[in-house]
Amino acid sequence: MTPDPLAAPADGATAGRVLAIALDAGQTGIKARTAGTSRDAVHPGIRTDAPLLPQLAAVVRAELERTDVAVDVVAAGVSGLTDAEADPDALRQLLAGTGVARVVMAHDSTTSFLGALGDGQGVVVAAGTGVVTLAVGRAAVARVDGWGYLMGDAGSGYWIGREALDAVMRAFDGRGSPTALTDAVRARWPHLADAYIDLQSDPGKVGVVAAFAEPVARAALDGDDVAISISRRAAAELAARAAAALRRTEQAEDAADVCAIGGVFGSPVLRAAFEAAVTAAGSRLVPPRGHGIDGVERLVDLSPQHPLAALVGRSTTA
Repeated sequence: MTPDPLAAPADGATAGRVLAIALDAGQTGIKARTAGTSRDAVHPGIRTDAPLLPQLAAVVRAELERTDVAVDVVAAGVSGLTDAEADPDALRQLLAGTGVARVVMAHDSTTSFLGALGDGQGVVVAAGTGVVTLAVGRAAVARVDGWGYLMGDAGSGYWIGREALDAVMRAFDGRGSPTALTDAVRARWPHLADAYIDLQSDPGKVGVVAAFAEPVARAALDGDDVAISISRRAAAELAARAAAALRRTEQAEDAADVCAIGGVFGSPVLRAAFEAAVTAAGSRLVPPRGHGIDGVERLVDLSPQHPLAALVGRSTTA
């Protein structure tokens, strides 16, 4: 049995073991798991309008102070990680003086897959504030979407919230059907005619919009036609991503494992529609084996022969 690379050494022994901090970094929050401790911590989410690496370094230093555990490795799965930001050596340099000798980084689609399906094949659709899909076949890997709220992410929490706001303002204007979602929007902006000014000037506007996905889920369950339509269209977008990813990795839809993770799938109406689309294509909707933070842990000793290894950045040894 392969030892857990992030487990605390038994009886204080350190030889042959690796102590690490794992970061599952998203826009809503950054979950941190430090080996040798019993509780994960949640830090504020990534700010996309600020440099990424200093934010990750600050979380690592906060964890070191919180836990008082000496670590060797930092592993990070990061939402929206770009090639320019995927610089594990630069992050290690920002952690100079902490004892961290290695940094391992990957896009959160990679860590979501490893957390959900481990070493298996299939496709993982991860839908929270944003959405990204990753498929792993026998020899190929394909990522679909994850292009952010301005250029993609249809079916995400942001997309659902944006559709809700659009529907409410259509109803307000007399251009659309009445909807119970109006009450949820009025709870934040009592004067709907002024809402767009407040939203546009809010630096946290992405999270504000995405938060309306939850009222959509509730209203859809209560039978609101507008909310049901939004939820079903979101499910269709998410199912289409899974199908595209499977095609690109040459996996037959009628023999593939599909795993759906993320807060968006907490909507019973959306999840039922997604499952119906997946099973109609012959795929199997399977439960996740673990979470994104578990996938981050697996980065530390991921085999170089694994199809996902090419997507993982590793720093040189200090």
